[in-house]
Amino acid sequence: MFIETQSTPNPATLKFLPGREVSPSGVHDYRDVEAAKTSPLAQTLFAQGGVRGVFLGSDFIAITKEEDQEWPHLKPALLGAIMDHFQSGAPVLTGEGTGADEEEYEGETAEIVAQIKELIDTRVRPAVARDGGDIVFQRFDVDTGLVYLHMRGACAGCPSSSMTLKHGIENLLKHYVPEVSAVEQAF
Repeated sequence: MFIETQSTPNPATLKFLPGREVSPSGVHDYRDVEAAKTSPLAQTLFAQGGVRGVFLGSDFIAITKEEDQEWPHLKPALLGAIMDHFQSGAPVLTGEGTGADEEEYEGETAEIVAQIKELIDTRVRPAVARDGGDIVFQRFDVDTGLVYLHMRGACAGCPSSSMTLKHGIENLLKHYVPEVSAVEQAF
């Protein structure tokens, strides 16, 4: 098994491409070993030490290291753990989390939110997935026009994420959805 690695705009995150499907049921973002209880693969990666986050994409794994770790020391152990996991036949996920309840919108606001989600899903998410991350809609404040987005994977903590959010995504949404006044990162 050959696992390709790619750097991301976030120097603390490396993208691992095992050449096979990783998470067909959608993306999963784990910020600690406790959150990773539904993913044997993520638990194994956290157990290697020096790992601050594991993001499972459809065909990749983005791993964020602790600040005091260096990739040349950490990368071989992570490659070995990924390879061992896939060769063992163990599942990547053992259960699905229900996730947070999504706010429901009505009338014209529901149409605006649908437009925002469509733009994020078709124009933003594919681009950031190439860099090992994900950006998802969290909520829209109809009174202020603020859109709150949650950044995951390599996007979380990336030095260029605020520029991407403010200059790229905000401009895109404001252009196509005049009701949007600004975009903010949700935590």
